[in-house]
Amino acid sequence: QVQLVESGGGLVQAGGSLRLSCAASGNIFRINDMGWYRQAPGKQRELVAAITSGSSANYADSVKGRFTISRVNAKNTVYLQMNSLKPEDTAVYYCNAVIVDYGLGPPGDYWGQGTQVTVSS
Repeated sequence: QVQLVESGGGLVQAGGSLRLSCAASGNIFRINDMGWYRQAPGKQRELVAAITSGSSANYADSVKGRFTISRVNAKNTVYLQMNSLKPEDTAVYYCNAVIVDYGLGPPGDYWGQGTQVTVSS
C-alpha cells in the first residue's frame, strides 16, 4: 500500500508565500515523476508543476517565475515553494506521484488527499 500525505496549505495574503510538502510512504521500490496539481471551484484539475526523478522540472505558464518544485529522493518527498501568491492561485492542491512498488508491476498513479490554499486580496 502506498500513501501520499500533503502538508503546508493555508490562508495567506496576496504577495505572500507558502511551501507545500508531500511525503510518500509504503511499499515503494521507486518513484518516477512527481507533481502538483490544483483544482479551483468550478474548474478542472490542472497541472501546476512536475519533476522527474532526475529533478528536471516543468511548470504551468501561470506559475513560472513564482513557484519552484523540488524533491528529496532519499525522503520520498516533493515540495512546492510558492512565492508572490495571487488570489487566482486559490485552489485545492494535490500531490501526484508515479510509483513502482516492490511487486514490480507497472507503475501506479497515486494522489494525495489535497490541501487547501487560499490567497486573499
